[in-house]
Amino acid sequence: MLETPAPEAETHLLDQVARGGGNGCIDILSPPPGTDPEDCLYVALHVHGAASVRRGAASTVLAPGDLLISATPHPAGLLQDSECRMVRFRIPCFYLGVRQGDVRRAGGLVARGNEGIGSLAFQFLRILATQARAHRARPGHHLALSASDIVAILVTELLAREDPEHPNGATELLSRIRAHIEQNLADPNLSPRSIARSHHISVRYLHKLFQQDGMTVGQWVRRRRLEACRRELGRPSRRQASVSAVAHRWGFVSHSHFSRAFRDAFGVSPREWQAYATRTEGIHSAS
Repeated sequence: MLETPAPEAETHLLDQVARGGGNGCIDILSPPPGTDPEDCLYVALHVHGAASVRRGAASTVLAPGDLLISATPHPAGLLQDSECRMVRFRIPCFYLGVRQGDVRRAGGLVARGNEGIGSLAFQFLRILATQARAHRARPGHHLALSASDIVAILVTELLAREDPEHPNGATELLSRIRAHIEQNLADPNLSPRSIARSHHISVRYLHKLFQQDGMTVGQWVRRRRLEACRRELGRPSRRQASVSAVAHRWGFVSHSHFSRAFRDAFGVSPREWQAYATRTEGIHSAS
């Protein structure tokens, strides 16, 4: 694993990227056809200088390597001096499985770049920034997909911490339940009853935990399965697999139901997404 913070040479290169970037953003991935090109999240990687984020009455000081995630490229709560340098990235929400409105309501999210998932995200984004500068083009497709997956995990984790309605015990339980769901997504027998039984709680209480998040248990499971299918259909190693095979592998019994659910969730059909991912990979391989 790469060390954090960045070595001095890479920090200098990041500073050059930040100075040369102006008000622009590094587009990690292009939005697929049929999706709203404005439905994106912005990740600012703080390089150096003084910066802080004000949310309500609280203010958080950013250290070099920290990440600021927001629904706009320049959030209103960001304060910075003339020496502040940041590298900004733009990622379509399609790849993150996160709603732009959730981040907007939270007033932006701050992740420390020297701990946990924030450290991994920092390392991936650091490499993406230096690659983009070196090649003067969008960074490598595989690296971009991996970076978006890490950012997706980070944003989901940060949003879970922001939830003020769950007491600590309920938050920890919900986190364990979600981890259990992730580990058993491919199990066609995964259900509210099996999930509740595995955690020694009633189905009613399980539904109550998810209800406070504005999503039913079934909706959460379906969304995570759809995300897994989206990732698999977009990976070169799985490009040969049929849409039906991927859907079945992740617990969808009906192909037509899966296709409708995929389009409702992402704005494109599974076949359209697979074809787009194939073309995109070909473009990056040729460049």
